[in-house]
Amino acid sequence: MEHLEHHTTTVNGIQMHYVQTGSGPLLVLLHGFPEFWYSWRQQFAALSPHFTVVAPDLRGYNDTDKPANGYEIDVLASDVLALVRGLGYERAAIAGHDWGGVLAWHLGIFHSQHVERLVVLNLPHPALMRRAMVTNPLQMFRSIYMGLFQVPILPEALISANNFANLERAMRGTAVNQSAFTDADIERYREALSKPGALTAALNWYRALGRSAFRTYNVPDSALHVTVPTLLIWGAGDPVLGVELTYGTEQFVNNLSIRYIKESGHWVHQEQPELVNRYLLEFLTNTL
Repeated sequence: MEHLEHHTTTVNGIQMHYVQTGSGPLLVLLHGFPEFWYSWRQQFAALSPHFTVVAPDLRGYNDTDKPANGYEIDVLASDVLALVRGLGYERAAIAGHDWGGVLAWHLGIFHSQHVERLVVLNLPHPALMRRAMVTNPLQMFRSIYMGLFQVPILPEALISANNFANLERAMRGTAVNQSAFTDADIERYREALSKPGALTAALNWYRALGRSAFRTYNVPDSALHVTVPTLLIWGAGDPVLGVELTYGTEQFVNNLSIRYIKESGHWVHQEQPELVNRYLLEFLTNTL
């Protein structure tokens, strides 16, 4: 793996751990659930010759603080913005996968003055996700787990049972290229999620969903437009978030490129890293 510098800094009242490599314009990589900075391990070498690449452990994950609250989307966004400012920048390219994609969309919509370019991997635009949750029965079924994750105690017990056996099943089971996750990779994720308070903190992102929706997403579709250039990368075999959730994204993004990868499930940047890296570099180096 590319040489990485590990740092910890104070952002928004918490201690945030992040890794950094490379030099050039700032590119911030935002991981999803149930991961941490390691999610981007196969992107560092490709991106670092062109960018100062920073991948944080987001609030509650791995070596970042795990407070009891502050998991609403606007607070999470302020964490990232504080990190960018603390690194000496006013603007950054932002890439996010899964929950990191939720955060990336939010930054691109509500904080576009700080976003140079936007990349989202396997996470639909919020207006389309909101629409699907009332009109798409299949997606409603696929998303049942999000409700389960909001109840107390039970999801912690289910995920951590038998040394986090369900973690491995969930990650490999939602991948098309299951070889993307070696046993060593799964062990890294297991170790990170086993740290005191980490699993509950990660689930708190789901438990704050209602408050996040009330605070920021309870707005008309017309207020959810993205004006910064945006690349959407989608593993078309994702069994959790159907590819149909991408249809109509152009209604909400002024300058949109979409790349579908058929031989990938939910973890597209880990399942097909060479192709994802190519798309990232084409988009980011041609427009920055």
